[in-house]
Amino acid sequence: MAKNQSQRPGRDVRGGKGKAQTQAKGPRGGKGAQQHGRGAQGGRGYQQGGPRSGNARSDARADGARKPVRRGGSGAPAGGTWIEGRRAVAEALEVGMPLRRALVNDADGSLAPLVRELEQAGVPIERAPKSRLDALSSHGAHQGIACQTEPFAYAELSDVIARAGEGDALVLLLDHVTDQGNLGAIVRSAEVVGAAGVVIPKARAAGVGVGAFKTSAGAVLHLPIAQVSNLAAAIETLKEHGFWVGGSTEHAHDSVWDAPMGGRICLVMGSEGNGISRLVLDRCDFTCKLPQRGRVESLNVAQAATVMCYEWLRRVSTADAEGAPAAVAAAATDELPVVAADTSGDDFMVDAAASFDVDWDL
Repeated sequence: MAKNQSQRPGRDVRGGKGKAQTQAKGPRGGKGAQQHGRGAQGGRGYQQGGPRSGNARSDARADGARKPVRRGGSGAPAGGTWIEGRRAVAEALEVGMPLRRALVNDADGSLAPLVRELEQAGVPIERAPKSRLDALSSHGAHQGIACQTEPFAYAELSDVIARAGEGDALVLLLDHVTDQGNLGAIVRSAEVVGAAGVVIPKARAAGVGVGAFKTSAGAVLHLPIAQVSNLAAAIETLKEHGFWVGGSTEHAHDSVWDAPMGGRICLVMGSEGNGISRLVLDRCDFTCKLPQRGRVESLNVAQAATVMCYEWLRRVSTADAEGAPAAVAAAATDELPVVAADTSGDDFMVDAAASFDVDWDL
């Protein structure tokens, strides 16, 4: 059981199962509570598993075969995932990510060192015009290079839980975030603060594609990202492993400063347009929002997630530091020898003057 779990309101801690009670939730209008990170509606995102179910007829060829799924921009060849930008490609090489080929436009020669690394790693190099890279790019920031990788290897929820261990841990659960740029930015913030992983749904949500690789600055290669079929079931599993579930929504009563954000937390962030769904919100143990003085309606989901992540880090860091002064004092008392000084005679004054680099007239 997570520490402080028995002191937390709104949760049946006896069995760790069942529907959790929400605390201090605000009004939920329309199709569900509006999440604190509303912003511009993103694209449909990258689907790892091919065409979505329900669109089989429109996706089928005349001979009954499926159409190939395109990754990245409109000019992206089918098959695998495309990552763009120098840093993302360098990160992929560093972690040994399998790369099928690289498209390079090195007009000024500045990519030569990175191209040599790709060649040393056995990656086929293909020279490509800027127009081709522009068509492939999701954000127009390919920096003259893009690499085709093997399909992204998603983790299992059990992998995220195993990485969390038994103590303080943070898991981010994204309720149908649709923009790859937002997904990548959230993964980057999660990795920086030391989160155990990110959980996303398999359907109707952004997956790890070229946009996510780019905005995560390679963080998607260092943090487990689990795809699940049912977010509500994933939340119940996390609760069984000692996680408290907090939802970020602008309709919450409590601010993030007042919410119980320390310890073992699953932080739920909603979609850009609809926020957290009612089904998921009903399974949150508490909700919170960011305090606001300005007139803009709210931060977008990636910005809000960053603030929430750092509040968790602040809480657990403060908790870890409690008792540190006493420990330091005890260590000083136990380990540092006390040496009695002979303060008699001129030798003592000379030695003291030398230690402070003072020219004493003795």
